[in-house]
This record gives sequence, structure tokens and C-alpha cells, in this order.
Amino acid sequence: MTGAEILLSEIAEQPAVLERIRADDAVVELAARVAAAPPRLVRLAAHGSSDNAATYGIYAFGRLARWTAVRDSISLSVYDGMRPAARGDLAIALSQSGETPDVVAWLESMTEAGALTVAVTNNPSSPLARAATAVLPLGAGEERSVAATKTYTAELAVLARLAAHAGGDGPRFDEHLGAAIELASGLLSTLPAAVEAPATALAWAERLMVTGRGPEYATAREIALKLTELCRLGGVAMTATDLAHGPIAAIDDRFPVWVAAGRDAAQDAVREAVTRIRESGAPLVVAGPGAAELGGTWVIELPPAPDPVLSPLLSVLPGQLFAVALARAKGLDPGAPRNLRKVTFAR
Repeated sequence: MTGAEILLSEIAEQPAVLERIRADDAVVELAARVAAAPPRLVRLAAHGSSDNAATYGIYAFGRLARWTAVRDSISLSVYDGMRPAARGDLAIALSQSGETPDVVAWLESMTEAGALTVAVTNNPSSPLARAATAVLPLGAGEERSVAATKTYTAELAVLARLAAHAGGDGPRFDEHLGAAIELASGLLSTLPAAVEAPATALAWAERLMVTGRGPEYATAREIALKLTELCRLGGVAMTATDLAHGPIAAIDDRFPVWVAAGRDAAQDAVREAVTRIRESGAPLVVAGPGAAELGGTWVIELPPAPDPVLSPLLSVLPGQLFAVALARAKGLDPGAPRNLRKVTFAR
């Protein structure tokens, strides 16, 4: 198989990976332990796609468990030697390989500071796993592509299940997760054709803004990263509210925008951004369950997720496939991004 074929096969594996996570008792057991003594604060730390998953975790824990979660500073703990008052906190480190040195060091510092430490990783024998009090394996199988796809959505599912079960709504949420997985399976058969037209039309693009709001901000960050990795363009992620203010001055007919259009309480903020983008003349791709209502140069309508928190599991799929299609339209091999290599072939 070529590199591009491997990448596409891993994108196609996501429903099966998510189904394995849905059946993982380790998440339920840890959720019961944490719920028995609710944390003062949930701290999340990671890099790259895992950091985008951490962004999602803020909304998952907030909406499903009613807990405050933050993306913590690795630098303050690891490089500046500051030890926060973390006793009673839940510290979650995310790393697909489990071998990122400063993420491991951050988790070790959280243990020293008195937090309950958790490793979310695709390699349960990794240094990160050994540094943790508890391990939640992704079980995604070997991910050979440099660009993370199935491990990213696996991280989303692990965080969401942990939050839902800790918040006392696990069984219902697992039913909704099962329905979302079925929707993802269907989308993966139709989306490749849907992304071809915008990918072909935008082959000239050297930069692209991606925006969303609420949980879809994580989607925006992840799609921007995939476009940067695979397509050699400047992919920039920004919340819809931020974009609609000062940065809108940079948007014009040579600066395309991708909108992750959820259907939730943040929809009005996204609608305002879309109005401003349309006025700028920028080529506009709108993808998500709210896409048809917002409109755009290209509209990729997705079915609504059974729970709005699960929407990013679906909305990232067209972005992943668009990045592959755009790379090919540019004459690039999306399976072999320039200057990048896999940190490890995680298990």
C-alpha cells in the first residue's frame, strides 16, 4: 500500500476503534473512582493532535460532568520548576505514542503535587503509562501514518466517556456514542466524493483559516493541523468569535475559510462569523449539521450527532478527507509529509 492508501485505511478504521472504546470497562471503572471523590480541577496536557483532543476535553468535562477542566501549562511545571497546588485534582496526560518527554515529565510533576494522574495513550507500556496512576489505552492498533487520525478520535471518545460516566449519565451516553459510530460509518462512504470539489477548486491555496465554536473549536484546531501537515499550507485555527473581530481584516478572496458548523448554543456566534466571511469574498467551505442553514461556497451537510458533545467525532471526518484530497490536488503525497516522521509506531 502507498502512504496515502495507508492513511485512508486508518481514517476508515475509526468506527471500529470507537466501538472498542465504547466497550472498554477501564473507562467506567476509573470514572466510578473519580466520581467518588470529584476533583477540584481537571488538568489536561498534551501536544499536537492530542492537545486538540485536550481542547475538546474542556467541553466534555464541563458539559457531561459539570467539572472545570483546563489545558495546563507544561512549561511552568517542567521547565520553570513550578509545582502547582494540585492535591485533589485530576491530571490527564494525552500522548498517542506515550513517549513525549515533557508530557511524561508533566505527569510526574502532577503526581508529586498530589493529583490523581491518568495516561491516555495508544501504548500502554510506554513511559507515560508507567508514570501514571491509571492508564486508559486507546486500543487503536498500529498507526503508521504520520498524520494522526484514528488515535485523535479515540482520544475524544475516551475523554467523553470518562466525563459522562463520572457525571452519572454513562449508559445513556454510551447508547448515543453507538449511534454516532453508525453515523460515522455511513459518512465515511459518502464524504470522499463530497470533499473533491472544494479540494480541486482550492488547489492554489497557500493558507486556510478554520473556525468553529464550543466543542467544534477542537475540530477547527485539528483540521488546521492536518492541512498544515499534509498540504504544505498555513492552516490557522481560530474561534468564530475571535475571527469575526480583528482577524477578519486578513480574510479575502485569496484566503479560504473552513467552518466547522455545529448545531448548538454557539450557532449564533458561528452565523455572525459566516456573515462576515461571506462579505469578505473568501471561498467558504461549511461542514457540519448546521451547514445548510449557514450556507457557503461549498456546503457539506452532516447529520446531527445524538448528543452535541459527540458532534466533533463526525465533524472532523470531512476535514481529514479534505486534507488528503487537497494534498493530492496539489500534487503532494499525503502519506509522506515533508520534514515529518512518526515519533513511534504506537501499539
